[in-house]
Amino acid sequence: MNPPLVLASQSPRRAELLRTLNLTFDVAPADIDEAYRPGETPSAHAERLAREKALTVARRRPDALVVGSDTVVVVDDVVLGKPADGADAVAMLMRLQGRSHSVETGVAVAYAGDRAVSAVESVRVVFRAFDEQTAADYVATGEPMGKAGAYGIQGFGRTLVERIDGDFFAVMGLPVVRMLGLFEALGWRYRFDGLHRIEAAGVDHGESRA
Repeated sequence: MNPPLVLASQSPRRAELLRTLNLTFDVAPADIDEAYRPGETPSAHAERLAREKALTVARRRPDALVVGSDTVVVVDDVVLGKPADGADAVAMLMRLQGRSHSVETGVAVAYAGDRAVSAVESVRVVFRAFDEQTAADYVATGEPMGKAGAYGIQGFGRTLVERIDGDFFAVMGLPVVRMLGLFEALGWRYRFDGLHRIEAAGVDHGESRA
C-alpha cells in the first residue's frame, strides 16, 4: 500500500504541478523560520528550507511522503524575496529587466518522520528589456505579489521572459525531475498512475542527498 503524499506548501503553482502528474496529495504548509544563516549561499538556503519544511510536516505525518520546496531569485548576488507592496514589486522588476538572473529552487522529500533527501536546481533566466510602465501594468494584475522576484513565469510573467537555461518547472517552484529522483532515492518510483514501491534489492532508504 502506498503512503499518503503531502505537499508542505500552500503554493498553488506547486500543487498544480503535482496534480498534472496524476498524484493525489494533501496540503500541509510548514511554519518555519526562513531567515538566512551567516555565510549561507542562496542555493544552500533554498535547499535547507526545503528540507526543514518537509521534515517539519513529516514529523507530524510519519505515515506520509512529504514534499518541501523553496525558491529564491538572485541578481547581483542579492536575493529578491517576495515584494512588500506594489512599489517594491515594480522596483524588483526594473532591476531584472533586460538582463539575466538566477533562480535557485530547493526540493526535499521526507519519509517516516526523520528521513529526508534533497537537491537544488539552478536556472538562468533572461528578461527582455521593458520600461517602468510595463512593470507597473504587470504589477496591477496582482500576479507578482507573493512571488519571489515579483513574477510568475507560468502566468502573465511569461511575457517578460526572453529565455531560460534550465528547468522551467524549477522556476515555477518545483523541479519535477529532481523530485522524482528523490522519490526513487527513498524507494518509490513514479509510474504515471502514482507512486509505487521499488522492490529491487540494494535500495538505500536512509538519509542522503541526490
